[in-house]
Amino acid sequence: MEHLPEISRKELALLRTLSTRGGRRRSGLCRCEGVRAVRELLNRAPGAVRFVVGTRRGFEALAFVPERSRSIPEELLSEISSTVNSQGIVAVAETPADAEGEVAGPFILALDQLNDPGNFGTIARTFRAVGGSELWYTKGSVDPWGDKAVRSGLGAQFALRLRRFDDLRQLAERAVQAGVHRIFITDPHSGENCFTVPGLFDRSLIVIGGEANGVTCRPEGSVSVTIPMPGDYESLNAAQAATVLLFEHVRRTTTT
Repeated sequence: MEHLPEISRKELALLRTLSTRGGRRRSGLCRCEGVRAVRELLNRAPGAVRFVVGTRRGFEALAFVPERSRSIPEELLSEISSTVNSQGIVAVAETPADAEGEVAGPFILALDQLNDPGNFGTIARTFRAVGGSELWYTKGSVDPWGDKAVRSGLGAQFALRLRRFDDLRQLAERAVQAGVHRIFITDPHSGENCFTVPGLFDRSLIVIGGEANGVTCRPEGSVSVTIPMPGDYESLNAAQAATVLLFEHVRRTTTT
């Protein structure tokens, strides 16, 4: 720590800029904050990391000092941090371009105008945990590379194939072109039982709608699917619902 170079004015200005969507878009970079998130990023995509800034406390919690690290005073990091209580470590990384080419994996997960960054990041993290690959989303959804989305996802976005579309119809059309057989729309009120409906993860597209209004449209031939709730509750949080659905895929593929 004693020999680490201090953060430069240019690097500090960049960190401030990356707190905005416009700054991330112009630079092609994002911030990844927090000990666990930075550690996961360094494990998953070390080549994407431009530099890491941290306090003594932050590097001690990380348990090592990565290459291209800079020191920063506690009060300065607290000033630019996106969290109330900074953990003392932030990485700056290149945001991958949208995935192109063939679609990987047995099914596609799509988020339609999901605008809560915590939900987006948590869903990305869960999708990665179950072995998912293709995470698609529509215009109007939260920026996947925003501070809270990256922090909530623990950097899972860097390990997924993200693709952005103007609207759900365009997204569904691309999925059909890629060989999707069935389109499932999640519905908190009615639809096929997600635990028994056939083909839910067999060359399929599963769409989770926005927190307030659900999906923006229902593509032709789509099937509603719901999570049974014996407690007769209104609905689950979008990230909770996604977790139930995604681990149903694990149950189906691991149960003999």
